[in-house]
Amino acid sequence: MGELKLTSAVTFMVSIQDDLREVEALMRSQADERYPDLKAAIDLLLNAGGKRIRPTLTILAGKMLKAQREPLLNLAAAIEMLHTATLVHDDLIDGSLLRRGMPTLNSRWSPGATVLTGDYLFARAANLASQTDSVPVMKLFSHTLSIIVGGELTQLFSTRCKVDRNNYYQRIFAKTASLFEMSAKSAALLCLAPDAVAEALRAYGYAVGMAFQIVDDILDYTGEQATLGKPIGSDLRQGIVTLPAIYFAEMHPEHDLTHYLVDGLCIDDQDEIERLIDSIRSSEAIERSHQEAIQFVETAIRNLNQFEPCPERLALEELAHHVVDRRF
Repeated sequence: MGELKLTSAVTFMVSIQDDLREVEALMRSQADERYPDLKAAIDLLLNAGGKRIRPTLTILAGKMLKAQREPLLNLAAAIEMLHTATLVHDDLIDGSLLRRGMPTLNSRWSPGATVLTGDYLFARAANLASQTDSVPVMKLFSHTLSIIVGGELTQLFSTRCKVDRNNYYQRIFAKTASLFEMSAKSAALLCLAPDAVAEALRAYGYAVGMAFQIVDDILDYTGEQATLGKPIGSDLRQGIVTLPAIYFAEMHPEHDLTHYLVDGLCIDDQDEIERLIDSIRSSEAIERSHQEAIQFVETAIRNLNQFEPCPERLALEELAHHVVDRRF
């Protein structure tokens, strides 16, 4: 992996640069040399980069608890490979042709080849997790994978285009926060830490993951199309109602398009969907959503209070703040 740019946004990664490079190498080593196209696909996915927030969280939590390096790095690589596998299937399901401004795998390969690549990555992620020799870690790994897939099924078949806060929180837990939760808690399980320690890290990971997805949902409205690699308001165009739209509907019941969201009706008219997206973008719903993400981060940091001050705890606090400071 190339050098990460050590700007103020990633200072929490500075101390673990060597560890992240090894995680990257472990992920690349999972390619089967018998299938050159598969190796090329994995290289394509890993070269697309990514924030590597999840393995960073795992490594920092593990080092704070004095984990052994080799199993900790296998765990971090397993988590990031699991995340990568979910992205492959997500892009295919959503029909996304770009991710982080680069072509997705399904834009180049057939649906069948894309599905099999995702399946292969899931299998190799499980293999890496097994290298930790921790049954509790493997149980949590399989449980989290079930939550993620269940969330995708719910999103695919549940009522769309409707304001429903409970449904929203359940969806973003399954989609994002569950893997953040696992990233933190699994480090405690690996170290055979007391239940109270595992619970504190689980709660930290959960809150950071919820904040992370809320910010992603905000950026879907406030980002630039060239940076996002998809149209502004892409979720709403697909009938997926996220927190900014929920706040907007609650705060502006008088808006002539709000009733669509309240009644669970999808908007088919292109001009109307553009007008609703513009209204949400320019409303206070964006700031209200951001404030909610900040509240999750504050909760996350409170869960670190039981740990003695140390560089890793400080880095975990910085990571949490970074999640809500993102602008792209």
